[in-house]
Amino acid sequence: MLILHALYTGLNHNLLKWLKICPKKQFTTLDTHDGIGVVDVQNLLSEIEIEETRNHLYSKGVNIKKIFNTSKYNNLDIYQINSTYYSALGNNNNAYILARAIQFFAPGIPQVYYVGLLAGENDIELVNKTKSGRDINRHSYSITEIKNNLQREVVKRLLNLMKFRNSYPAFEGKIKIKHTSKNDLNISWKKSKYHTILNADLKAKQFIIKYYDITKKKFLELKKI
Repeated sequence: MLILHALYTGLNHNLLKWLKICPKKQFTTLDTHDGIGVVDVQNLLSEIEIEETRNHLYSKGVNIKKIFNTSKYNNLDIYQINSTYYSALGNNNNAYILARAIQFFAPGIPQVYYVGLLAGENDIELVNKTKSGRDINRHSYSITEIKNNLQREVVKRLLNLMKFRNSYPAFEGKIKIKHTSKNDLNISWKKSKYHTILNADLKAKQFIIKYYDITKKKFLELKKI
């Protein structure tokens, strides 16, 4: 919800506050089998900001309806909003990859839910079939669907980002957060000669990742993300 609020509003203050106080050893998630957690941001977002984010979810997301969180769909869960993270961001590829980049540059070990891995959209057919609101984020992929989704550009970008996060040594070092403007996010990691920087414009949903190539002895931009 913190990242959704930042991307919906283009403002970084709540996200920066959390990055400064969050545990350095933790697991980070954006989405789970139940959807997107709301209770997790109590005391991190104000009640007004939580409601604002919730309203943005229903208005800017794809096929996210309040009725899915009612007894008609066997769901009265006030702690989760039933949606895939990709659909919560309006199926916007740049916004989605930026959200994952922020997650991967945050302290801790990132976890990616299988529907999130394939940038899955809300499964309206399944939720209407089962009448269970949580099923909107529990699509059962066939082998063919998996193969087809792996060819999508957004999924390729996510996989490249994951490979970088899992292999570049700087993430074993120290984090530094630089505050520039209310719309920007600058997070860097450094260990010895290894150094990587995420520069993001939350309002424009644009970002670049640079890393120091010790072989070429210069900073390069991470491509295909």
